[in-house]
Amino acid sequence: MTDFPAPFSPAVEHLATEIGQLLLARGETLATAESCTGGLIAAAITEIAGSSAWFERGYITYANHAKADMLDVPPAFIDGLGAVSEPVVAAMAQGAATNASARWAVAVSGIAGPTGGTPDKPVGTVWLAWATPAGIVTERQVFTGGRSQIRAATVYHALCRLAELIKAVH
Repeated sequence: MTDFPAPFSPAVEHLATEIGQLLLARGETLATAESCTGGLIAAAITEIAGSSAWFERGYITYANHAKADMLDVPPAFIDGLGAVSEPVVAAMAQGAATNASARWAVAVSGIAGPTGGTPDKPVGTVWLAWATPAGIVTERQVFTGGRSQIRAATVYHALCRLAELIKAVH
């Protein structure tokens, strides 16, 4: 099991601060769409004083119907592949960016456990997506540990990759 910093740790605060500085310098904004993390990404971001200048809003879409209602995720995606899938998380990211009029968005949907896993999607499976100016980037991760560790790993990984993607856009 790999240890990841907790959502309110100095490492996560540093990442969120860096993301904020990058976005602020460009006059761009961010939105989040969260399922398995239940708002922890948005909470980590809003721990940063002044984040209202670059963080537009967060959507907590824990229930499947909330993903459709708030983020325009096609119900057929959820019915066909499940909420923890690439098409769903990509649609979540796109919906968050579009509905919030944000240039960037991060979305996560996963199985934090301790139950709910299947052979194809074991506990710890998380799909992440980032809406960027160049399009949607998706990634599947399988984190280990208990529920808190999986959620912490998701928050940290989502923010790490977001910082990388922002830096890659000139």
